[in-house]
Amino acid sequence: MHLLPIINFPDPDLSDDPDGLICVSEEIFLNPRNLIKAYYKGIFPWMIDGYEFVPWFCPPKRAILIFDELHVPRSLRKAWKRSKFTYTIDKSFAEVMRACAVVKRKGQEGTWITKKLYESFVELHQMGYAHSVEVWDENGKLVGGLYGVDAGGVFSGESMFHYETNASKLAFLFLVERLKEKGASWLDIQVMSSHFRILGAREVKREKFLQMLREAQQKGIKLFD
Repeated sequence: MHLLPIINFPDPDLSDDPDGLICVSEEIFLNPRNLIKAYYKGIFPWMIDGYEFVPWFCPPKRAILIFDELHVPRSLRKAWKRSKFTYTIDKSFAEVMRACAVVKRKGQEGTWITKKLYESFVELHQMGYAHSVEVWDENGKLVGGLYGVDAGGVFSGESMFHYETNASKLAFLFLVERLKEKGASWLDIQVMSSHFRILGAREVKREKFLQMLREAQQKGIKLFD
């Protein structure tokens, strides 16, 4: 039996790095077993395009969205009501992740979704830990979506994309409704952005985030069947 190389992740509570760097590993350690361990500890890989090693992070300030604090702008509420999109979960994970990797983003060159990261996450999805939301137009074309990891009752969002206006935002709203139905009360955004701040996301200190994560994991909520 082939055993995957394992990382003994340091306790993120004890990190004194200003950016929240927990450790750095060789790419061979970027495998599903380590990804599961990392996300359950509140740690995630933050790849740098062209950099041969894997940095693992747990930022001093963590962006989260508490569902009771969700603010949906009027224009987005109208778009939600008028939309003829169809939404699915885990129907096309690999395609969503590929789209997230290649979509053009303002002020950003390259991608953090490397070939190795893609392969590891696809395997993680096959194991039932990574999940996607897909948005389809009336012709059955994939026009938006997002993906992330179930960290034991808390969804940790990784990336999103859109080819049609508001498609990724509506995918996010669809996800929130799904998670609420399953009993979740918040999700992990990892790093704050202006878009999520408008939706009501806020930053909490790392120790608070880790406490919330552990409490959620103890509830044993199943986010995806």
